[in-house]
Amino acid sequence: MVLSILDTDLYKFSTSNAYFQLFPLAEGTFTFNDRSAEVYDNSFLDELKKELMSMSALAMTHAEFMYVTSHVRYIPRNYWEWLSGFRFEFDKIDCRLDEAGHLKIDVTDLMYKVTLYEVPILAVVAELRNRRKGIKLDVNKAMERLDAKIEIANTNGLVFSEFGTRRRFSSDLHDKVVARLKEKCPKYCAGTSNVMFAMKYDLIPVGTFPHEWMMFHSGVFGYKRANYLGLEDWIKVYDGALGTALIDTFTTASFLRTLTLKQAKLLDGFRQDSGDERVIGDMIIARLEEFGIDPTTKLLVFSNALDFERYRDIAAYFKGRIKVSAGIGTNLTCDPGIPGYKAANIVMKLSRCRMSAKDPWEKVIKISDDFGKHMGDDLEFSIAAHELHLEQ
Repeated sequence: MVLSILDTDLYKFSTSNAYFQLFPLAEGTFTFNDRSAEVYDNSFLDELKKELMSMSALAMTHAEFMYVTSHVRYIPRNYWEWLSGFRFEFDKIDCRLDEAGHLKIDVTDLMYKVTLYEVPILAVVAELRNRRKGIKLDVNKAMERLDAKIEIANTNGLVFSEFGTRRRFSSDLHDKVVARLKEKCPKYCAGTSNVMFAMKYDLIPVGTFPHEWMMFHSGVFGYKRANYLGLEDWIKVYDGALGTALIDTFTTASFLRTLTLKQAKLLDGFRQDSGDERVIGDMIIARLEEFGIDPTTKLLVFSNALDFERYRDIAAYFKGRIKVSAGIGTNLTCDPGIPGYKAANIVMKLSRCRMSAKDPWEKVIKISDDFGKHMGDDLEFSIAAHELHLEQ
């Protein structure tokens, strides 16, 4: 179900490299969360464990090494050389069912290693879940639905990237979707987050950093300066490359409060992943104008469970005010053309971290602009809300 060590999102490698360069001794645990609380049985668990165990056979090929070192140059060669020797370790994955049949998964390792487990595990769970439910892909119907979305993008000039690895219906459908986008939407499909498919179809691999980067900084440095220090460290590693910031780890309001003029000038754009797109976009435009920065020189990337109809309306709202793009995932790679089908609503987030094995574990949380996307310990929510003045 996972076809290559590169069959994952680009930002897993960029973030892994950032830990590799700055925090080589840091450790963390990633924890699975099924927002729909689906129930599974031991047969599913056994099959899942077999699929996860098979991931240990994945290794970077020479062709893949040559590709990443020539196409992803902002990540240094020494990182790719290390990755060539990396193998997933099944013994690191604690996979089980609770008494109610809910799936529980935790993975603990050094941060630059453990971050690489997230997307492949989610992709395996999503695909296996669909197989076990007996859901059959209607390829023709799926392609018809995709063509309708491509038509909206082409007609309205909607620039977007494919972000659908983690909750894809299957690796096969994912492949077909990216191939179709390459063929029928070459002008407006700006790339794919999946590095393997970027290589296969000569597309641009896209992505910057995930929520976990700011979550890690909150764990080892505290909530008050997590956003600021997270951006500073990202700039330290990438020196202006990968300049689109994810803004909602502890709400957009708290991110914008600590954003500095230097950071705002250096960033290419901002990624909105929760909350109301119009409200969040207006907040970003207002903050840029406070700094004396022309918002039309910056990019606003929307990635909050978008479909193309909603993106079309959002793009029209911001036309002429700021450049816009979108990262569209599940709506592209998990639309099998089956009436009533609902995709898996699963995530895997950093739940604890520490700077080294000598340090105590610190719980970490995510405070989204959408309440349903919150994840973590209740006491930590209270502490963060107080320190970040979210109660006011």
